[in-house]
Amino acid sequence: MKNMITYSKKMALGTGVFLFSNFMFGQTVQEGIANLDSHKYAKAKQIFTEMIAKAPTEADNYFYLGNSYLSQFDPSFELAEENFKKGLAIDSKNYLNKIGLASIKLAQGNKAAVAEIQKIVSDSRERDAEVLYRAAEALTMFEKHNAPDVAIGYLEKAIDRSKKGGVPAHYYYTLGDAYRLKKDPGSAMSAYDNASAVAKNKASVFTRMATLWMAANQWKQAQDNINKAIAIDPTYAPAYKAMATYNYTFQDSAKMTQNLIDYTKYADEDPYTMLEIAKLHFTNDDFANAKTVLNKVFDKVEDPIKYKLKAYLDYHADHNYASAEQNLTKFFTEVKDKTRIQPADQGLQGLLIAAKAKDEQDASKKAQMMAEAQNKIAIAKNAQDKTLNWDTELIKVQGGGGASLAAADSGPSSPAIVALKKKVAANPQDAEAIVQLGAAYQEVQNWDGAILTWDKMIALSPTWAYSYYAKGASYQQMGNHEMAELAYEQFINIVSKQTPEEQLTNKETLSYAYYLVAYYNQEKNLQKAKDYAAKAVELNPSYADAIALNNQLASK
Repeated sequence: MKNMITYSKKMALGTGVFLFSNFMFGQTVQEGIANLDSHKYAKAKQIFTEMIAKAPTEADNYFYLGNSYLSQFDPSFELAEENFKKGLAIDSKNYLNKIGLASIKLAQGNKAAVAEIQKIVSDSRERDAEVLYRAAEALTMFEKHNAPDVAIGYLEKAIDRSKKGGVPAHYYYTLGDAYRLKKDPGSAMSAYDNASAVAKNKASVFTRMATLWMAANQWKQAQDNINKAIAIDPTYAPAYKAMATYNYTFQDSAKMTQNLIDYTKYADEDPYTMLEIAKLHFTNDDFANAKTVLNKVFDKVEDPIKYKLKAYLDYHADHNYASAEQNLTKFFTEVKDKTRIQPADQGLQGLLIAAKAKDEQDASKKAQMMAEAQNKIAIAKNAQDKTLNWDTELIKVQGGGGASLAAADSGPSSPAIVALKKKVAANPQDAEAIVQLGAAYQEVQNWDGAILTWDKMIALSPTWAYSYYAKGASYQQMGNHEMAELAYEQFINIVSKQTPEEQLTNKETLSYAYYLVAYYNQEKNLQKAKDYAAKAVELNPSYADAIALNNQLASK
């Protein structure tokens, strides 16, 4: 009897330790999942790496680490595959790691991967909710390659099998995501509502609801839900990213910059997250912040996508076409998955070829280069890509390039410029300071600085006509007549939409803009030149230069 009692105590102690270990394991997995959801990818990877160190023979641990590499903004298929294979080396029948490998195939466009995932689930006899969930997650993870109908079936079973112990919120999140892929917003919102009942951090729920409202162009509801998310958890990074998307839609560049600064503050410094932030700054035409963030992580990122982003910054921010071509070529060469080469990349390559063609002396070779450039730019335009304004950029490179941040920083300055730059940096929405800064740059003849500043004012107030006029004048002083003409045309278009009273105050400057566009077109478009010269005289009958040009063109 004594022996039996001792044995029972041992069994009880052993069972307790086992249950405690499982509890701690589950708790750690949930902690990692929560960090992934909060865009703290480096922290999540650290947690899963520590799990492997503590239990190196537990195959599931390798799946969670591998899956974190698929969850990041630019998936690392190589690192994910490495971890999934390590898990299978420990347990060749491990269903999670099998799903992981199949999900990589799916991400790369292998349609047979869906059937492979279904076979894995079937082999598991659908007993394990986590296997069902991870299969569904794989089938909804990739925007271009997915199977939401199959995923929904698995998720409903996973939810049903989890009800006794409590359904994890991320099961409902993924169910909502699956319905979004099916373009069924009502069912998606219902799934998110169910998540709100069990989620520990409801900021995650409100952020998902906000992005769903944005997809439906219901902007008031979107903004309300983002505000709710931030009110509940001011440190929840994805809410600020959602707000950045919202403000980008409404062309509020200054607010988007602040949103991205907040997002950077609360997401962790995982290199791939930082790379995504750099891309978003670039999209917002905030090249200074894009360069700062990219430079911070450039040597930490192995993914060749860094060369692509560097190429865009070389081209757009610095107009360093040689460096842009070098980095873009390096991206094309080193990227293993060629599907990652986008139409925009072909368009950029076309612009760089056009830039080289500008200085080509051989007429036959120049024509050949321009034909190749136009073909590559057409790829981006036909794909309706909006990364760059392709027609405007072609005008820029043919005219010698636009304004350069590097040239602005190294150009003439003044105490007023230094003070105003600090003032604008502190409050990017200070329109008065931006206008004063543009004028200060023009005063010292720093035309690059002036153009970049007027661009900020255009982003802040797209219908304020003077910005376009001042930008045209700055390009004119640089000798870039193509870009000057484009800016003056934009000025004319803005003023033409004003009331007669407003147009009256711009009469002289409008006349000058018409005159200059006429002057630029007298060789390439005679009829347009005649029309614009006549309009310049009509607006200002005493304008001697316009009268002379009008008479000259009338005789042709």
